[in-house]
Amino acid sequence: MFDYGTLREIWWLLLGVLLIGFAITDGYDLGLGAIYRFITRDDAERRMALEAIEPHWEGHQVWFILGGGAVFAAWPVLYATSFSGFYFAMLLVLLALILRPVGFNFRNKVENPAWRNLWDWALTIAGVVPSLVFGVAFGNLLLGVPFHFTDTMRPVYDGSFFGLFHPFALLAGVVSLAMLVMHGAIFGAMKIEGAPGDRARGVARVAAIVTLVAFAAAGAWLAVLPGHAVTSAIATDGASNPMGKQVAVEAGAWLANQKAHPVLWLVPGLALLALLAVASLRNRALGFVASCIALASIIFTASIALFPFLMPSSTQPGHGLTVWDASSSQRTLGIMLFATVVFLPIVLAYSTWAFRIMRGKVTRAHVEEQARNGGGY
Repeated sequence: MFDYGTLREIWWLLLGVLLIGFAITDGYDLGLGAIYRFITRDDAERRMALEAIEPHWEGHQVWFILGGGAVFAAWPVLYATSFSGFYFAMLLVLLALILRPVGFNFRNKVENPAWRNLWDWALTIAGVVPSLVFGVAFGNLLLGVPFHFTDTMRPVYDGSFFGLFHPFALLAGVVSLAMLVMHGAIFGAMKIEGAPGDRARGVARVAAIVTLVAFAAAGAWLAVLPGHAVTSAIATDGASNPMGKQVAVEAGAWLANQKAHPVLWLVPGLALLALLAVASLRNRALGFVASCIALASIIFTASIALFPFLMPSSTQPGHGLTVWDASSSQRTLGIMLFATVVFLPIVLAYSTWAFRIMRGKVTRAHVEEQARNGGGY
């Protein structure tokens, strides 16, 4: 069995894997949903776009549930603090995610252009809102979240909903929205036949450039943004007590890990190269692979900058949550790791099988035949 400190590091990595898994799988659903109203010209083309994501979108929610469950079980203090602080933002995301299945199921119940147009815009909103809010939330982590703990370890949130919209957080939201639009568009280009796929390819190129510029701008801003650094001794195997450390706030501290380990600069470098590949590759399948690499590298870059923090505090820096002082017990982390080793490969195997079974392009002839038979989206 791993020691306590190693288990905490492993679960930090696993949390990152779950976030990346969600971004890569459900990310293209959200991204294509955000733009499908703009890359299609008639009802048949819109049905083609929806058919591209219909076989998989519901299964992709597994990654979202796994991520939430991992935070709840492995980092209970983080779960309690973040869900209370970001309550309205998370409610907004959940409402948008709930809107998706409603839109999918009700859009074609009535053969009325106004009815279908209403649900088309609802599905567009359901793609844009979560994509933007996820990035804004991550940007606020790098800014520091206004919270502190009482003497009884009760988290108190000192901010407001509108306080989340700091310019840096909005820039992070642009990065998130642009990269998921890119991901959804390149997936659409790979899966949709004809003109809609060609339009999606054009959107993917533009979104890749926007993501590259916004990501580089966020990195430059991060170099001067006040960051948090633990200045007291760190007991990696100690009890979880986020109030037992000292933290300094210094400009550029979020790049300390890259400065200490220059090899880590390869991660954002890989993200930039992957984004350039998405913008330039003619092969759409390779472009989708490059998009997956770009998403994983961008998320990993942000995670490296934050480490060892999970949720810094802007009002009481010493109360910020780190990998070492916000976790569950060693036994809980060990049991969860065993369950993950058993079940995560099953999830990956099923996802791979599902993609293999549903490979190939969605054609206009296919959706028109489904429409005649009264089926499909």
